[in-house]
Amino acid sequence: MIKEFEFYHGAVLSKIVHHRDEKIEVKTYPSTSNASYVINNDIGLYIKHSTKRLSPWRFSFMKQHQLELEDMKRNLSKVFLVLVCGHDGIVTLSYNEVKQVLDDNHGEVEWISASRTKNLEYTINGSDGGLNRKIGKSDFPRKIFSTYQ
Repeated sequence: MIKEFEFYHGAVLSKIVHHRDEKIEVKTYPSTSNASYVINNDIGLYIKHSTKRLSPWRFSFMKQHQLELEDMKRNLSKVFLVLVCGHDGIVTLSYNEVKQVLDDNHGEVEWISASRTKNLEYTINGSDGGLNRKIGKSDFPRKIFSTYQ
């Protein structure tokens, strides 16, 4: 039986593989979760998904999820949080953007929400604040392979 998360992670990984004409290496990140991957040995992806059909999409973060993101940041050159918003689209947040909405004081459970009205960009808020800019649907997967973070 195919697990639900496998469909959503598959959508992310498929878009990454088809984004570039060069070889892409994908591995799981050594952790206890099934949410994290390493692209080309130096780019970390932590994937969360929501099956909700319409905006807003809300994603829960247990303390161990945030600790895993920190561990990835220590061991990889770039780290991204990838939020799959139902069938609507994929939001990509750099580690620094994640820190704007989830600070370094981790509660047992915190959250990030992504919302958008039709044909507009995503507004991102979290337990500890909001992003001061919106995130475009077209940022993924281009943002992952860009030189800035």
